[in-house]
Amino acid sequence: GCCPQRDPLWPDLTVLQHLEAYAAVRGTRKEDAALAISCIAKALDLLKHFQTPARRLSAGEARKLCFALSILGDPTVMLWDEPSVGMDLKGQRLMWKVIQSSMKSKERGAILSTQYLEEAAMCDRVAILVSGRLRYIGSLEDLKSKFGTSYHLEIKMTDTGQSDALHTEIVNLFPCAARQERTSSLLIYKVPMADALPLSRSFSKLEAAKHTFKFEEYSLSLNTLQQVFVDLTREAEEQDLDAASNGAVEQRPLHP
Repeated sequence: GCCPQRDPLWPDLTVLQHLEAYAAVRGTRKEDAALAISCIAKALDLLKHFQTPARRLSAGEARKLCFALSILGDPTVMLWDEPSVGMDLKGQRLMWKVIQSSMKSKERGAILSTQYLEEAAMCDRVAILVSGRLRYIGSLEDLKSKFGTSYHLEIKMTDTGQSDALHTEIVNLFPCAARQERTSSLLIYKVPMADALPLSRSFSKLEAAKHTFKFEEYSLSLNTLQQVFVDLTREAEEQDLDAASNGAVEQRPLHP
């Protein structure tokens, strides 16, 4: 079963006609096909669109139909290329529920490409691609244990004129802290666990700094999976920039 990025639909055929045609191509008996189509359509909330031509479907409903076609007939291998793009949150939840139920069988496998962490979290193994390069492959648990071993510190300032002084103070409090982002009113740092423990001492230091520099609020938390993904992307981009500045990347002049 395959759900490509571009919807392979016939514009003048209805939703029901698409499902019936694909069931016939897969060799499903007519009585079995009717039951399978009804179950899939109900699970994805497509029953109300049975008589709607594909050209009149919204982007989200068209994606639902493509996904339904990919699982029709119980294929043993499925390829889903960003299947939930264009869907609203309700449609995404319905699809994720169907994916989880359809993958309960050990005799079935799927490859899913996605930009949503919620979809990636359903997978047994995850591969992360950054700029076309494989940066990681393995389980989400291993990913977090390898790359999530730091704290995420965010500080929102009221007096932006003290940002440089506050940065100096943060580096004094956490010598190995690395600033990740800086805006006019927000400072974000990655703080190694060794620097932040014990947490009681870290919060005492931050409370003292809050009174001294009068920043509005702060948060200190463990890196989430989303932040791990962002960090991996940022590191890859920085490596690409370093390679380009060192002449490791071939640079060609633009011609008119």
